Amino acid sequence: MTATMTPDEIAAILAKPYAQALLNGNEPARLAYTAVDGDPRAIPIGFWTEGSQIVMATTSKSAKVAALRKNPRVALTIDTGAFPPKVLLIRGAAEVELVQGVPEGYLHAGHKVMTDEQYPGWEAGVKSLYAEMVVITVTPTWVKLLDFETTIPKAVEDLLREKSAG
Repeated sequence: MTATMTPDEIAAILAKPYAQALLNGNEPARLAYTAVDGDPRAIPIGFWTEGSQIVMATTSKSAKVAALRKNPRVALTIDTGAFPPKVLLIRGAAEVELVQGVPEGYLHAGHKVMTDEQYPGWEAGVKSLYAEMVVITVTPTWVKLLDFETTIPKAVEDLLREKSAG
């Protein structure tokens, strides 16, 4: 089991420039959770942030909603495809809440991935489709930023240490 971090430790990592670029960029998060049938799932999903929390929204009938109500433990990855990779890893607990209408954060998250010309039509379609949505709020208990400049995966760090000692 991964040890949890303090809120200050989490906030310090999330405040780093590369973490902020990932949190405010247009890449989706990859949400990993355990489905109701017990099998793992990982899905791309748009998101926004509220303080140190990662927030997403979906239809109330989504399979992930039932799964998160049963087991709220999740992992998120937000990353770039460029070299060197930038990766933000987050583990935590998800809360689900039914809300009326479309959350402003959902609209903002959608706008991040489309042009200003595309947005009005998408926004109108979303607002006419959803009378209610489920907001998924992930509170991080552990985070790690891998920028491959100042931080690398621990296994690679260990291997480099072994090679330089030997």
